[in-house]
Parts: sequence; C-alpha cells; structure tokens
Amino acid sequence: MRTIKLGTSDLEVPVVAVGCMRINSLDKKEAESFVQTALENGANFFDHADLYGAGECEEIFADAVHMNDDVREKLILQSKCGIRPDVSTFDFSKEHILHSVDNILKRLKTDYLDTFLLHRPDALMEPEEVAEAFDILESSGKVRHFGVSNQNPMQMELLKKYVKQPIVANQLQLSVTNTTMISSGINVNMTNEAAVNRDGSVLDYCRLNNITIQPWSPFQYGFFEGVFLGNEKFPDLNKQIDEVAAKYGVSNTTIAIAWLLRHPANMQPVIGTMNEGRLVDCIKASDVHLTREEWYSIYRAAGNILP
Repeated sequence: MRTIKLGTSDLEVPVVAVGCMRINSLDKKEAESFVQTALENGANFFDHADLYGAGECEEIFADAVHMNDDVREKLILQSKCGIRPDVSTFDFSKEHILHSVDNILKRLKTDYLDTFLLHRPDALMEPEEVAEAFDILESSGKVRHFGVSNQNPMQMELLKKYVKQPIVANQLQLSVTNTTMISSGINVNMTNEAAVNRDGSVLDYCRLNNITIQPWSPFQYGFFEGVFLGNEKFPDLNKQIDEVAAKYGVSNTTIAIAWLLRHPANMQPVIGTMNEGRLVDCIKASDVHLTREEWYSIYRAAGNILP
C-alpha cells in the first residue's frame, strides 16, 4: 500500500489506518483472521482508544495479533485517551494521561505506542500539565509521537505554546457527506450555509503545519446516523459513485475512500469496518487516483454546492 509521512515525523504510515473500535464484535478466530488480512495487505497501522469497549478492544487486538517482540516490530500502533464515560467528563490532566497510557500499554501488551492522541478537547485542560505528561511519556520511551483528535487550530496553538513535541496528527470527522472543513473554503465570502466556518479553517491549518488529518467515520453521514453507500437517502451520490467505480473496476467502498485520498492534504482515513472484504476494498483506494472532474462530481452529487 502507498505510504505517507505522518506529520513532520519520519514515520512512514500506510494511507489507510485500521480502526479497532468495533473489534469486540468479532469472536477470537474472526479477530485473528481480520488482523491477518489487514497485515497481508499492507495495513499495519492500527488505531485504538481506551474508550473503545472500555479497553476490551485493545486486549482483543493484542490477543488476535499474538503480540510479541517480533510481531510488534511489524506494527504501527496508535491509541487515544481523554474521554471518561464513567464520570461523564473529558480529562487531559497529567495524572489521567499517564495513568491511561500505562493501562493502554498493558492491554496492548507492548512497551510503547508509535502515536498517542488526545481525544475530545477538555474544556478544563491545563496545557502545562499536558506538556509535563508528554515529556514523561517521551523520555520514558512509552510514546514516540503525539497528536490530537477533534481539535481546532487555536486549541492546537494553545498546546504548542507549552508542548515541545510536534503535533503529527489530528483526527477529524470527514466524509463526502460531512464536508464542512472543505465546503467553507470553497464558499468563501458567500452568504449560504456552506460558507460558515465552523472549525477555524482546520484543514488549511493542518496543511500549513504539516499535521496529518485522519478522517474518522469516512462512510457515515451526520453523527453516526448511518452510512451513505447504498442508502436511498442519497440516490444521486450513489449513482455517481457507482459510475466512477464501474470505470475503475472497483467497488463503491473503494471510491468513497479514494475521494478522501484524492485531496492534496495527504490524509489518512481511519477505517472502522470489521468486514474483511470491505477492508480490502478500502485498501485498494490507495491505487485509485480520481480525476479533478470525478472528485467534484462526487462532491456535488452529495448535495454540496459550488458558488
């Protein structure tokens, strides 16, 4: 699979990341087969979070991949912390970050994470504490690279005032039906709804600062309302995607991911499927380069407008 550099780091990562949020829906044999299929197809970047299955997903993954030192060298592991559903808070305190990473490492049966992200922004974040936690995690060798999730430019700037480690990634919701970060840039100075800048130009900020955007829920519309592929709510979009898929001899799943990869920001979509066939179809998007006309035709078919 094609690779990119993750942010400003020297870490080469596949352009498709395997999200493990739903791996607890598989039994042991299914999980082993799924992980093996990913690795056989060059998808060795696995995204986790302590939130997923309350940690169970990380344990299932470690067992499924039969974690040991030799296996670990072949993997790129990313995890996140900061969401605490047990007390209905977000938490970027130094104590919570350090405690969470130790538990993540224990569940994944590894000594280090390649990448560690702060999950949903904590309104009570004290960036000095985050900086202290990151320094400890880096100096101890427990985390090699750092990033964020769902953060806007000024939140990242605030972190960067205190945190010395580069922010290499930002996970953001993005699909052809959730395009606010793209649409606001197209509709500059317009009075329509698409012109509303809801995220502080986070797309341009990440490009300017070499922060890799990792789109999550690349097949979802709304906030986990369902997938748009094959959905009768999106007849024009599916017609257009199917036509482009037929031209390239691939599935509609492949084209939905190829649409994201066509953007020059060098994004790394996080795929949430636990279906091996769909996973392989996502990976095939690495080899599909849509034309400008095809990209815009899919964009418009999703109901997005051009001024």
